[in-house]
Amino acid sequence: MKLYFVRHGKTLWNMEGRFQGAGGDSPLLEESIEECETLGRYLAHIPFDAVYSSDLKRAKETVRIINHQNKKPKIIQYTPALREWQLGKLEGSKISTMTSIYPQQMKAFRHNLAKFNASMFEAESVYQTTRRVRDLVFSLRHKPFDNVLFIGHGANLTASIRSLLGFAPANLRRLGGLDNLSLTVLETNNFEEYSCLLWNDRSYLAEIPEEATAQQKS
Repeated sequence: MKLYFVRHGKTLWNMEGRFQGAGGDSPLLEESIEECETLGRYLAHIPFDAVYSSDLKRAKETVRIINHQNKKPKIIQYTPALREWQLGKLEGSKISTMTSIYPQQMKAFRHNLAKFNASMFEAESVYQTTRRVRDLVFSLRHKPFDNVLFIGHGANLTASIRSLLGFAPANLRRLGGLDNLSLTVLETNNFEEYSCLLWNDRSYLAEIPEEATAQQKS
């Protein structure tokens, strides 16, 4: 089974550099809506057996656009399992401000989650946020599916996907996070071992316009 993970489109709070966890939400930027349509066209030929999305507004807006572009759109299944990391007291705060106040903790959140003290901010633990996604993925093990699409959030998906790949907690975000509207694809045959076929890819933004131009000329 191939698992397609997409981070939601860029939002106002992303642009402003604010923490935007499970308790915060802001609308997609206009240019991000256009990118959602482009990604939707890029994935249009893939016959997804199921489509799952976070039930937060920014993810719901993203998945509706992408699913609408598919040649065989599916009924979208919204689930809190794919919500962004619940960040407690960090919600809505400027990342730069929190970094100046809690430099070591913000460094840990970005680069070494083994040292991140979630309870200090009344946030979800690393185990809690990654377990949600792991349980959702594992629930598909007996389904006759070939391709499944998941729409979620940056911090949660980055940590959760690397957790599936067997990374230790300290390394779940060390190599950087997922970009908005990036595509990451995993493959598994037994739901115990996963291989990464594609990571944080946004190359479709360059490929689709050329294809569309060629179609218009034909």
